[in-house]
Amino acid sequence: MAKALLFLAPGFEEIEALSIVDTLRRAGVEVVMVGLKKGSIEGAHGVIVMPDSAMDAITIEDFDAVVLPGGNPGYLNLGKDPRVLDVATKAFETGKIVAAICAAPSVLAKGGILQGKKATIYPGMESFLTGSEPVNERVVVDGTVVTSQGPGTALEFGIKLVELLVGTQKAQELKAELVVNF
Repeated sequence: MAKALLFLAPGFEEIEALSIVDTLRRAGVEVVMVGLKKGSIEGAHGVIVMPDSAMDAITIEDFDAVVLPGGNPGYLNLGKDPRVLDVATKAFETGKIVAAICAAPSVLAKGGILQGKKATIYPGMESFLTGSEPVNERVVVDGTVVTSQGPGTALEFGIKLVELLVGTQKAQELKAELVVNF
């Protein structure tokens, strides 16, 4: 079974984080929501979520993918935490999927992960994609790096992750189940 780590930082974008977790779990992916702090974490719009694990209790070797949701100030909190950059960099260097949505691709750029890669980000933030080739598309895959634009692209992003982690057939089945057409 594929296993994904999704970071939860104070101020995370709820639509992005929760729809991605739900989509991946529906496909049979084990998703572990990892909090940057102990206890519950409040999203950008007041939704409070209890992470499955604390940051200090995980090792990247146990996961096939790392996912960074956006949100303001969520993406800023992710980018300020050296543990996030360390986990994302180790995941990238070992060929695991590294995915970020909304403003969170800026965190990957900060860590050098987007160097020479095509990537997308929340519209208007392209200057934060340092070292990458910005692309104005809803979801962009370049090697093992997956980026997406924002809350409205979260379901598409989640299904792309299902495709990469579980396979095209499961992604197509899930699209039918969820009644999506993209």
